[in-house]
Amino acid sequence: MGEIDFEKTTNEVSDFQKSIRYHLKYSLGRNWEKASGHDLFMAIALATRELMIDKMMETEERYQKADTKRLYYLSMEFLMGRFLGNNLYNLGIFDLCKEAAEKMGIDFEEVLERGEYDAALGNGGLGRLAACFLDSLATLGMPGYGYGINYEFGLFKQEIENGYQKEKPDHWLREKTPWQIERADEACIIPIYGRIGQGQGRNRSYKVMWTDWKTLIGVPYDMPVVGYGGKTVNFLRLYSAKSSDEFDIQIFNRGDYFKAVEQKISSEIVSKVLYPSDSVEAGRELRLIQEYFLVACAIRDIVYRYLKIRNNFDRFACKVAIQLNDTHPALAVAELMRILIDEYDVPWEKAWELTQKTIAYTNHTLLPEALEKWALPLMERVLPRHLQIIYEINQHFLKQVISVWPNDTHRVSRMSIIEEGAPKQVRMAYLAIVGSHSVNGVSALHSELIKTSLVPDFYQLWPEKFNNKTNGVTQRRWLLQANPLLARLITHVIGDNWITNLDKLRDLEFYTEDKGFQKEFRIIKLANKDRLAKIIQDTTQILVDPDSLFDIQAKRLHEYKRQLLNIMHIIHQYLSLVEDGRELTVPKTYIFSGKAAPGYMMAKLIIKLIHNVGAVINKDPKVKGQIKVVFIPDYRVSLAEKIIPAADLSEQISTAGKEASGTGNMKFAMNGALTIGTLDGANVEMREEIGKENMYIFGLTAEEVDRMRKTGSYNPWDYYNKSPIIRRVMESIGSDRFCPGEPGLFRPIYNKILYSGDEYFHLADLESYISVQEEAAKEFKNPGLWTRKAILNVARIGKFSSDRTVSEYAQEIWGIKPVL
Repeated sequence: MGEIDFEKTTNEVSDFQKSIRYHLKYSLGRNWEKASGHDLFMAIALATRELMIDKMMETEERYQKADTKRLYYLSMEFLMGRFLGNNLYNLGIFDLCKEAAEKMGIDFEEVLERGEYDAALGNGGLGRLAACFLDSLATLGMPGYGYGINYEFGLFKQEIENGYQKEKPDHWLREKTPWQIERADEACIIPIYGRIGQGQGRNRSYKVMWTDWKTLIGVPYDMPVVGYGGKTVNFLRLYSAKSSDEFDIQIFNRGDYFKAVEQKISSEIVSKVLYPSDSVEAGRELRLIQEYFLVACAIRDIVYRYLKIRNNFDRFACKVAIQLNDTHPALAVAELMRILIDEYDVPWEKAWELTQKTIAYTNHTLLPEALEKWALPLMERVLPRHLQIIYEINQHFLKQVISVWPNDTHRVSRMSIIEEGAPKQVRMAYLAIVGSHSVNGVSALHSELIKTSLVPDFYQLWPEKFNNKTNGVTQRRWLLQANPLLARLITHVIGDNWITNLDKLRDLEFYTEDKGFQKEFRIIKLANKDRLAKIIQDTTQILVDPDSLFDIQAKRLHEYKRQLLNIMHIIHQYLSLVEDGRELTVPKTYIFSGKAAPGYMMAKLIIKLIHNVGAVINKDPKVKGQIKVVFIPDYRVSLAEKIIPAADLSEQISTAGKEASGTGNMKFAMNGALTIGTLDGANVEMREEIGKENMYIFGLTAEEVDRMRKTGSYNPWDYYNKSPIIRRVMESIGSDRFCPGEPGLFRPIYNKILYSGDEYFHLADLESYISVQEEAAKEFKNPGLWTRKAILNVARIGKFSSDRTVSEYAQEIWGIKPVL
């Protein structure tokens, strides 16, 4: 749009209005009078995108001039949420845009709320962490790019029918997003399937040949990522799978035209949906293909970018850093080796040196089921050349192991990338560890457990590889944007430097006893609770009291996260009211939100239990409104932005030793919620920073859980028999009290706790949890005390900014620096 120069008139509202009108007419072909709400959103977004593209091009010129090292962050998930508000804040034009829109008669809040769908490119904390990292990289002026898959459908849209989770398609791209820039000219061809043969290399030497492969086409779409202040704009590159324009000519010549068309369609399924079900063989194959598709597209693009200005690989590791966000992209190790060896004739030893120096691996979980393994027959069929390379990597690696421990066959078997069995399996986490120069956990406790419990053999072999990088979250999204009232109050009293240096929040400690500041802080919390109460009424038709204590557990449903422990406590409180005649210390509203994986039947049953318990409690006149239980469906980033600022109490109650870090805990504390939790994940470090007196810690430690598990000393029946409280709660779950219309519905929960060993130690922690809940309730009755603790949670959360985390990665692992 040539006639408007934003560089000279950024502060001019009228110029932004002209740009909105221009895009409405010429980019969208709409008359002003006939424009829909979505049309207005698109016009505003396209006007914003102009600024972003200009800055993105300036950023690239700056990087090229500096010939800087670049980071490429590979992740199967990027949970980006909505873009417009975040982009406007980071560009510094939020108020300008709002004024321009409102002077045009546009309901700006409606555009922000209804104009775009959440970008459904992720599931939980893994994808949201990746999104926070991209924001921090750009804000810090660092050359870092995300690489992922352009899923057409997200995980799923969660609906609740009669208390049961129902999964509906989440077609977030059904209306074209203004934030993606298609780069069809940079599409890459990805080989798959085929067989291994022999041939001659360029110097007539013997060479392994991967032949008869089929092809996928990866088409990149770039989403600009704006750093705060607008100086640096990096991008997230997402690949869509397309079929080759050329059908398999042999199929076509045999007359099987429909088979050829089917092959074309099936190849495009690769980027159709996030995490296909792996409960059947076809789902496992598609999942493997997705992971390969991501790394193959990314590695090919990274190599292409490097070779645009160089003709050899001598400085590859000096100019390229690749970070694997969990185990899913572990095939990058084999793919980089394949590209170097097969396509560029780099000798094995040199290729392996480059691969290890370039790649680093972040582990995000201690759960065995999340450490991926692939059956050899499946990998041999889908990726025969990669399997061959993995075997050779393993052979070289095991020679090293044997040289260190020459007579320890059991250790060699434990450490092998190939796991013996029927069928044999490829241990992808081991491939990532062997092929990387750095292996990090995401909290101090988690990193220690990696070394002592998950892969102690590897730590003994390579202690220098292992390190910790405690997770963080971006304050631009989770405070500035999600809680503008609190952000304005903070800026009013200490200035706005906290937006780019979260440690500056420490200055709030001077205001913890200030009655005026406390009053403003409480008013803002109540306003955020009012907003959430309206959302609850709109989505669940349940009325809640904003003056009650909002106790919130919002996260993915999993047994180790122990939503069940939460509902056990709620049942205890309910029974104390209706059977024992007790009064609650304070009225409480228990708020749940989160999705269960479609095939995770126990997690889905817990969702049903939450709904049934809530239905009983919410309608029982004996409760007298002292307890309300609600479940807000379809948890996502834009909903989290409404839930988190409204929390009084943040539930972080996972079994100690199971949560790698958690980031929800940080977001809640940043918004003035007090944490009730176990000493798990980053809760341990939060207690060190915030102060144990400003959190409510309970339950077994990770060491105690590990000891009880190893010695077999935990028996849930012991707790059941000794405690009338526990016995009554369990009997209410095992009976039909909460499911009179579906007898025996919750018996599987009862049986799993008492007859299957209670893997996540619910009964061991229940009475401690009940006790600390009562402590929190008593302190909530004292507004001055509670508010003081809430302010200290905000003031002392500085360590948990993703800016700090990314700076540590950059200095200690990636070797990249700001280019400003």
